[in-house]
Amino acid sequence: MKTLYLMRHGETMFNAQHRIQGWCDSPLTARGIEQARAMGARLRERGVHVDRAVCSTTERAADTLELILDELGQPDLPYARSKGLREMFYGSLEAQQDFLAENDPEACRTYYLQFGGESSDTVRDRMVKTLTNIMLEPGSDSVLAVGHGGANFNFLRAIQDPMPILNAGWDNCTTCVYTFDESRASEVPDGHGAGPWRLLNVVRL
Repeated sequence: MKTLYLMRHGETMFNAQHRIQGWCDSPLTARGIEQARAMGARLRERGVHVDRAVCSTTERAADTLELILDELGQPDLPYARSKGLREMFYGSLEAQQDFLAENDPEACRTYYLQFGGESSDTVRDRMVKTLTNIMLEPGSDSVLAVGHGGANFNFLRAIQDPMPILNAGWDNCTTCVYTFDESRASEVPDGHGAGPWRLLNVVRL
């Protein structure tokens, strides 16, 4: 059984400014840097040691990952960047004030299409495909992946009802710990527990 630590990045300038942030990027704030170091320390205390690291192509995810690896005592571990782990694309709403966002998960499934963005089902499917392929690669017994709040939520949605986890807290650096059964990799998650993935626990600051 393999293990995936799927983390949301630390707080960014756009997070602090309450702006919609998908494929556009902004740097980590001082608080975001502190969050990443704190989560890295928390994982280190749990005895976490990873043999592979990956993040989305955004600066905020890469910077978070580097801070985490430093706290884990693995600063020299090479890591890859993957477009498949990017946040949902919000189209013309990118960088706009977040009161324009749709916060209801069901309505959000198609809301951003009208602005040239992605559907949440598209994000869900690319996250499942990307993370499954990562876990199937050799040397991926314990993987740290840093992504984004919306994309990570949609991955969880593919596996189970995400709302209890969301309602308990989905802040920056929230880390979901999953097990992955390689022998069941061909099974498609159905949102109700079928498939190779299981949520083991959630680590929050």
